[in-house]
Amino acid sequence: MNTTHKKKVVVIGGGTGTFTILSGLKKYPQLDISVIVSMMDDGGSNRVIRDEFGLLPTSDLRQCMVALAGSDSDETLRKLFTYRYESGVGIAGMTFGNLFMAALTDIYGGDQKKAIEETCEMLGVKGKIIPVTLEKTNLVATYDNGKQVLGEHDIDEPCKNVGKSKIVDLQVFPKISVNKDALTAIRTADMIILGPGDFYTSILPNIVVDGIAREIVNSRGKVTFIMNLMTKYGQTIGFTASTFVSEIKKYLGKDPDIILINSVKKIPASILKKYEAEKAELVPDDLKKTKMKIVRKQLISNKVYKKSKSDKLIRSLVRHDSTKLAKAIVELL
Repeated sequence: MNTTHKKKVVVIGGGTGTFTILSGLKKYPQLDISVIVSMMDDGGSNRVIRDEFGLLPTSDLRQCMVALAGSDSDETLRKLFTYRYESGVGIAGMTFGNLFMAALTDIYGGDQKKAIEETCEMLGVKGKIIPVTLEKTNLVATYDNGKQVLGEHDIDEPCKNVGKSKIVDLQVFPKISVNKDALTAIRTADMIILGPGDFYTSILPNIVVDGIAREIVNSRGKVTFIMNLMTKYGQTIGFTASTFVSEIKKYLGKDPDIILINSVKKIPASILKKYEAEKAELVPDDLKKTKMKIVRKQLISNKVYKKSKSDKLIRSLVRHDSTKLAKAIVELL
């Protein structure tokens, strides 16, 4: 890669999957990184941030900040931003980083965009972190049984009467305006990365914001979809790799240019057993020869994630390896 001209990479998503890919990409100084982050999360500590503080959710922003924090930033500060309180009435489950940004927003007279920018500067963030919108909205999923669910958290962890149903439509309500900074980043990108992450609650929520899909289709950047490792109950139960791709096309209006898919077929039996209890399985690779570039590599991490006792949300046990993912992306560039 020509290091005299930085390649512009835009990652679109939110959550731990986005944290993973950003952690790897940050190690390549020849990349100009931007991340467009979903603003519909309303579970866990984000529910408090939205309902009690009246702010946009900050958890996904916080994870991106920590992932892109400069190597010269204070290690203690990075640890503080990921610290989750395990005790205390009303505070258990909250993260220091979320509370910090809520306080900073108040200091700046309710200007949350300013608070985000100042926090990024404090952490020495190497890249641009862009909320997909600066307006409040909710995610709405319609299922094939006719039911609708309002709220990202209830879509992510559904009740039994929709858990086995298929999502046939995803929208935001109320309609909101896209952050113009997001459109600018997409317009000038060399590569636009979708994922990894929860399909209907981290990746597609950005795509359904008016203007994002159109800008991606018109961009010169290669659209690269990082295939999910596992299916998820309530969202992608029974999905194969080709199902994911067809859903991307449905909401985006075009096929991805590149599919990056894990080639490892086996994970420890003990972990598979836990996933079976959650009605999840490895995503079958049924992709055939196509105009899309399909890249198969060993992308799975050897580490098994263990969450904090105070974290009440369901988290992925098996994740992509950040170093392997980033290396594959740079090779494609």
